[in-house]
Amino acid sequence: MTKRRFTFAFFVLAAIIGMTVAPAFARTESITHGGEFYGTSVVVGPGQDIDGSIDVYGGDVTVDGGTVHGDVNTYGGSINTENGGQIFGHTREYGESWGQWLPFGPSATIAHENARLMTRLAYSVIVVLAFLIFPIRVRKAMDRVEHHPGLSAAAGVVALIAVIPLAILLALTIVGIPLIFVEFVAIFAGILIGQAALGILLGRRIFELVRPHGTPTPLAALIIGLVVLSAAEILPAIGGLVTALVCLVGLGAAILAFIRETTFLTPGMPAGAAAGPQGGPRPPIGGPPMKQV
Repeated sequence: MTKRRFTFAFFVLAAIIGMTVAPAFARTESITHGGEFYGTSVVVGPGQDIDGSIDVYGGDVTVDGGTVHGDVNTYGGSINTENGGQIFGHTREYGESWGQWLPFGPSATIAHENARLMTRLAYSVIVVLAFLIFPIRVRKAMDRVEHHPGLSAAAGVVALIAVIPLAILLALTIVGIPLIFVEFVAIFAGILIGQAALGILLGRRIFELVRPHGTPTPLAALIIGLVVLSAAEILPAIGGLVTALVCLVGLGAAILAFIRETTFLTPGMPAGAAAGPQGGPRPPIGGPPMKQV
């Protein structure tokens, strides 16, 4: 069983690395102004006097007889001065050591995707924090999205549509203006709660594929689910659609978590009857900080 779990973790890690690391070679470009440059090595030639900073992702900076009056930063590259070139700001080289070991050299795609991956990692930490603060609401939201996915999506769409009109109505009154900030904080908190619920649900089902007779702890299921969701959301083209779907369904499930289930059940519909792998009742996810409610 340990070998199976190790193999599963290895393939998940390999999938993430494969999506975030792509071979691309840096070209060389002569520049006359500062700014950010992706996937190119830049050269400041003789007589060029650049005001401002230069940030290069996946390439080198060579000041060949020119002058730079700002900072020079490279991500996955090196900084060189030749023929009397001068840099009057700070110089920083990030990631040059690991970039030299890549078989395809520094890459703008690597820098860009690594930045996206780090952003997703930081956001996932916030989702875990929301789970730890609101464990009961996350549990209820997970129940809503599992048993009422369509209703959760509809509630999320209605909530997002109503955000702007409600903000306008609050702005019409002096008393309501401070509540606009509260409204957007509540929407953000709802998205976090809903995404935590989706992460636990998804992580549980993936865990059941590896261990059909086992039930993961809530935190373990959440981490597995967030890894898969993050990998899907950083995909080109469809990643934005995945993010939109997660936000809509998650927000709707979080809203329904504050409403008694009998309020939106049709007559004769059983409440919370999810089948397990063998057709029987599926054991609920338990353990701290989630309680059985």
